[in-house]
Amino acid sequence: MLLITDRSREKGNLRIVDDIHIGSFQLESGVILKDVTLRYELIGRATAPVILVCHALTGDHQSVGTEESPGWWRGLIGPGGYIDTEKYRILTFNVLGGCNGSTGPLSINPETNQLYQATFPFMTIRDMVHAQFQALQKMNINDLEAVIGGSLGGMQAMEWGLLYPDMIDKIMILAATPFLSDYGIAFNYIAESIIKNDLQWNNGFYQKNTYLKGLEIARMVGMVTYRSHRLFMTRFQRQKELTNTFSVNTYLRYKGETLAKRFDANSYVRLLQAMNHHDIGRNRGHWKKACKNFKSSVLVVSYDKDLIYDPLLVKKFSENIPYSIYKHVKTDYGHDGFLTEFDKWAPFISEFLAYQTIHR
Repeated sequence: MLLITDRSREKGNLRIVDDIHIGSFQLESGVILKDVTLRYELIGRATAPVILVCHALTGDHQSVGTEESPGWWRGLIGPGGYIDTEKYRILTFNVLGGCNGSTGPLSINPETNQLYQATFPFMTIRDMVHAQFQALQKMNINDLEAVIGGSLGGMQAMEWGLLYPDMIDKIMILAATPFLSDYGIAFNYIAESIIKNDLQWNNGFYQKNTYLKGLEIARMVGMVTYRSHRLFMTRFQRQKELTNTFSVNTYLRYKGETLAKRFDANSYVRLLQAMNHHDIGRNRGHWKKACKNFKSSVLVVSYDKDLIYDPLLVKKFSENIPYSIYKHVKTDYGHDGFLTEFDKWAPFISEFLAYQTIHR
């Protein structure tokens, strides 16, 4: 029996936010998690084809949300949108290891009756995808019109296409590479180190709802890498406020504080570690060899000035996929381009969805 957390209608579309229980789940490491739950948002018409949306590092299951509380991809998805909820059912899970309803460090470990916190085991992108697959089986969803995701979500979309190729018609991968670069790993290491050196960290066993300054600063580091030098210069222009503080500093502090208040540091660390180990070539020979195993039509999109996911590597990735379309977006937003300026790239998504399926 599922606990319904929200059931509403928006412009004729049923929107459900709910928990799906998949029972015991074995990670790639061999560790077995008991009583695993994934929280999800499902919106659209009951008989419409399903598009699975995979969220990025600090995203959650509410990709669409409501008019009163818009989801993080509301500019892309919705009634009459580029991904139209009048035509498709949109399903988004909070990832395994997340902190917004799915089993993760904030969950109770049924074996100890205590929060997992730092004892929550290391997991991989493939673990996230396998967990979502099991959830789909519980929901009697056996076919996906498409899988789409950006950044960490793009990593999941890749693994969906390789782990369950016969289940998916189309894959859309935004701002993601077939493996995380050393540059990306380096910034993740800085972020993790800052968090773990917070005086409140306590080896990952901090009190619930503790505000970690380290997570705030880690988010500041991330924001610098997610956007471009040009955007910062254009937006802030060395402006100062009444306190003689640079406006850019106030912006970074706001972004850091906002995340530190809503996100769990242990989840942040575990998701960074999963990103670090992302490599579609692992146990598949090489990433280029793995690319040949995609059966679906694939849209790959890169964003100008993306520091973490080099557009040149994104393009090379696309060139190694049998049925692939590559698009590059000119933007000053860098990596965060996939979360903004929808008019520049979202038409690629709607056009791609309209294409005839190449495989099957």
